[in-house]
Amino acid sequence: MDPYVVRPRRKTRQIRVGDVAIGGDAPISVQSMTIADTRDAAATSAEIARLAEAGADLVRVAVPDQAAAAALPDIVRHAPVPLIADIHFEYRLALAAVEAGIACIRINPGNLPKKTQVKAVVAACRDRGIPIRIGVNQGSLATDLIDRFGGPTAEAMVESALGHIRILEDEGFTDIKVSLKSHDAPTAIAAYLGLAERCDYPFHLGITEAGTPKAGIVKSAVGVGTLLALGVGDTLRVSLTADPVEEVRAGWEILKALGLRSRGPTLVACPSCGRCEGDLIGIAQKVEERLESVSVPLSVAVMGCVVNGPGEGRMADVGIALGKGRGVLFKGGEVVKTLDEQGLVEALFEEIDKAVEGHADR
Repeated sequence: MDPYVVRPRRKTRQIRVGDVAIGGDAPISVQSMTIADTRDAAATSAEIARLAEAGADLVRVAVPDQAAAAALPDIVRHAPVPLIADIHFEYRLALAAVEAGIACIRINPGNLPKKTQVKAVVAACRDRGIPIRIGVNQGSLATDLIDRFGGPTAEAMVESALGHIRILEDEGFTDIKVSLKSHDAPTAIAAYLGLAERCDYPFHLGITEAGTPKAGIVKSAVGVGTLLALGVGDTLRVSLTADPVEEVRAGWEILKALGLRSRGPTLVACPSCGRCEGDLIGIAQKVEERLESVSVPLSVAVMGCVVNGPGEGRMADVGIALGKGRGVLFKGGEVVKTLDEQGLVEALFEEIDKAVEGHADR
């Protein structure tokens, strides 16, 4: 990736969430959040396993009450990735989560009514080496900040984050990461860039309440992608009204599109056009669905034209190009064989399977 297009990463201090490093020179991590009732340890654990298989480096779980906190030890014990406890207002839930072996706490210290409660949470996290994520949300800013800044602006979000940070720093605690989430991409971008000038803590990126995948992935790609291209961001969640596995996949696609991390295959496919004489859309969808089970970083092309296809897809490891009722299979831009359209997908995946086996033998 051209360094003038994607800027060097912002210099931040590094923290650790379990065995996952965040900030500094660590890879940008992808995370999601469970939607199962945390009080149901089996269902929550099964969902965490699915998210980890999809590529989640970290998973956040809601801890709304003591029953959910009581389920955490069993959930933590079976988790294949570090877990983050999502807690609001109730410090005793944070203490229970720490005791359960959670890897990170998401709680805003400014929302705790007593200083003694802040001290208790900080002491517990410090003793266990557990970081705290400060999560500022545009929709829940304090009234005094809204009045001061004339609305829930990016500047108000930055000031909110700095206020929470100061509370922890006053306790000598700096094992912190910060998020500044808004449903509006430009506001989130402005807030993150504004705070980047005021501190060196690692950032968790996200566009909150982004919506269903159709619109939410676009909003997240614009907001999160812009920040990453500017060198800002250390971990991310694509927040969608959907199965959280979709969040993980979308997060990886954003990172791959910017050349920041690679996991699984990259599909290159022609836009539909009048020159195509085959079922480009249907075949591309079949290939995309089957690629979901492939974890090896391959580039796969589905092209709509047998004349231009192999050349346009020459950067791909393997691909197919359609003609009228027939098509070609190519590797590295060179045609391997010609066959009927009905056999193209199977032939393509025979080559993909060989590549996967070859990768496993390394």
